[in-house]
Amino acid sequence: MTLRSASRALFPLSCALLLWCSPSGAQMPNMGTVRLAQEDGGTTTVFYPTLASEAPISQGSFRLSLAEDSEPHHGNGRLVVVSHGSGGSPWVHTDLARTLVQRGFIVAIPQHAGDNYLDPSEPGPTSWKRRPQEVSRAIDLLQADPKLSPLLRLDSVGVFGGSAGGHTALSLAGGEWSPGRFRDHCLNHIADDFSSCVGFTTQLRGNWLDVLKLFAAKLVIRWKFDDDTPYRYTDKRIRAAVAMVPFAADFSPESLRYPAVPLGLVIAERDVNQVPTFHVKVIESVCKPRCHVLASLAEGGHGAMLSPLPPIVPGSIADRLLSDPPSFARTKVVPELHETVANFFLQNLAAQ
Repeated sequence: MTLRSASRALFPLSCALLLWCSPSGAQMPNMGTVRLAQEDGGTTTVFYPTLASEAPISQGSFRLSLAEDSEPHHGNGRLVVVSHGSGGSPWVHTDLARTLVQRGFIVAIPQHAGDNYLDPSEPGPTSWKRRPQEVSRAIDLLQADPKLSPLLRLDSVGVFGGSAGGHTALSLAGGEWSPGRFRDHCLNHIADDFSSCVGFTTQLRGNWLDVLKLFAAKLVIRWKFDDDTPYRYTDKRIRAAVAMVPFAADFSPESLRYPAVPLGLVIAERDVNQVPTFHVKVIESVCKPRCHVLASLAEGGHGAMLSPLPPIVPGSIADRLLSDPPSFARTKVVPELHETVANFFLQNLAAQ
């Protein structure tokens, strides 16, 4: 099923279930935002429907239109938690959040400790152990908020994540992973999936230094990831999950053969950061028909999960790993993808 046909198939049912489809010509709600303090010192950014007027605001290099600290307006009563990628921020998911808010959702984006744009000190398995619990704490945080809690029914929550956030989504869908599986994948496939194993610190360039880089990386991986303990974490409030370009090579595929919740997958065929063959396609191959491929972006790269894209220095490692391939029609494909994700959550959270 194509992205467009999937979106069309889900939309009518979604509208009927939630009665949140605006009549033709009706004004969509504006998007409010508030930041809630986490117990660990981080910040959960929340987006929600509001009738208040938006105003231009600056967040670092991003210029956004939001109604800050405005009065929330009742939507469809459902929450979607977005788990950002390694070193990520909430602002690169603003466009997805707006699509969800216009469908009535409240969207919460917790700051993952040690793996965010302000503190990137502990990416990878160290963060992955904490991330699902941080999603749970974000739900608790909204439940305790006097303005937002009355607008929510938290017995049926969605989670969306891309890259490391996709790992979070797979975990909350019932997946079991281990640092040892990460180690074994990287020792066997590091040359073909280098960025997944090493991150943004360096890249292979096809010269004699590659041999040294591979040797050093394997030494560090063997030493650092010697834990074969399987990790599994679920939250009964999570009732639907979407994993986009996820890091998935450290999961036991069998653990996701029958996901605990409806699981949507988004594949970017030209992703060089999490090569689909080693990651999302392994999960897809075992969980048919339990998983739903919401989109397979033939020309999409790893950065397709980000909207708006952050500024990227030409020629940098981030440029290679996150910039769109020249043939990727971002202005058409990404909005359609967001609509498809919203429809998936409407369908799978409404009847819970």
